[in-house]
Amino acid sequence: MNLPPEVVALLKSARTIAVLGLSSNPERPSYGVARYLQQCGYRVVPVNPRESAVLGERSFASLHEAAATAAIEVVDVFRRSEYVPEVARAAVAAGARLLWLQEGITNPAAEAEARAAGLQVVANRCLLKEIARLRAAGVWEEIHG
Repeated sequence: MNLPPEVVALLKSARTIAVLGLSSNPERPSYGVARYLQQCGYRVVPVNPRESAVLGERSFASLHEAAATAAIEVVDVFRRSEYVPEVARAAVAAGARLLWLQEGITNPAAEAEARAAGLQVVANRCLLKEIARLRAAGVWEEIHG
């Protein structure tokens, strides 16, 4: 299934992605995805109260704290589905434009709430895999070359 054109446009124009649940452990999926996002030209803002810094970026205890220092455009979530309502509300408050829930993460009610507040929402999909697919299709280099 392809991403909606609005989501592709947001990914292509965005520069800053907050990664909730980002771990400094290179074995964790969040670390690999965040490193890939950096390699694609994004600024990654770690959000994890258990970390002080990840991938050369200061880590924040909350999305609210991160948004006070950077314009967060995309919120990439590596938290369990039951935390999505809180995360979705924080993403709206932070002024994000896209809420991305990684593979295995869904919460239909919170997703609907985020959409109603104006966010694009992608659930149960890997951001790394989707960007890699866009790059392979030749779509990505137009903006993030």
